[in-house]
Amino acid sequence: MDQEKLKNIIEAVLLSAEKPMNVAQLDALFVLDLADHDNEKPTRDEIRKVLHELEEDYVGRAFELKEVASGFRLQVRQDYADWVGRLWEEKPARYSRALLETLALIAYRQPITRGEIEEVRGVSVSSNIIKTCIERDWIKVLGHKDVPGRPSLYGTTREFLDYFNLKTLDELPSLAEITDIDKLHPELALNDELDESDSSEAGTTEVTDDSDASSEQSGDEASDSEITAEEDQDKLVTTEDDDVDESADTVSM
Repeated sequence: MDQEKLKNIIEAVLLSAEKPMNVAQLDALFVLDLADHDNEKPTRDEIRKVLHELEEDYVGRAFELKEVASGFRLQVRQDYADWVGRLWEEKPARYSRALLETLALIAYRQPITRGEIEEVRGVSVSSNIIKTCIERDWIKVLGHKDVPGRPSLYGTTREFLDYFNLKTLDELPSLAEITDIDKLHPELALNDELDESDSSEAGTTEVTDDSDASSEQSGDEASDSEITAEEDQDKLVTTEDDDVDESADTVSM
């Protein structure tokens, strides 16, 4: 098959594909037609060569040919993600620090049990965190540890590598390079913590309001007490004046 035509076919396929395509999947798209020598089935080496050429063709362009764990895909370069992201009103999913720490421990220390994660973090791991990671196809159960209770051993998946633009786990930054876990991946923003902060602030505001209301109520009660005291004092003074007048009348008689 003509090399230029092969390149165009693979480019069209990658543009249309909804997920990464590996060499075997691309190879399966071509059917050997013995009657048509112009459409001779390409070899896998020829497909790899075309992929390499496409990668070079896209240098300096707004998109790139990226190889991840599941295969090759065409994607917008990270430099232009902010502008492209404005095409969608939906905001990306945001995750808590607890989820990010749990996912990082699974990625770096797999296979690992939930108990071992809790031992490192010093707090219990919410079932919702494990459930979210499994639903996102980021982690899976690799087996069970041979200890009492046989706890599940968790590890990462190909989808995890694809999501983080990685081909293998070896491409993960070393722990020494990670100075801030928030920067491990910008999409994993700490939304839950912000929500918790907002809730705390709301709770503080409510407490303040209650305190203010209590203070106002106490102030009102104090004012009422002062008024009552003043009235009692006036009555006492009036009574004393009446007693003095009666005494004066008695002396006169």
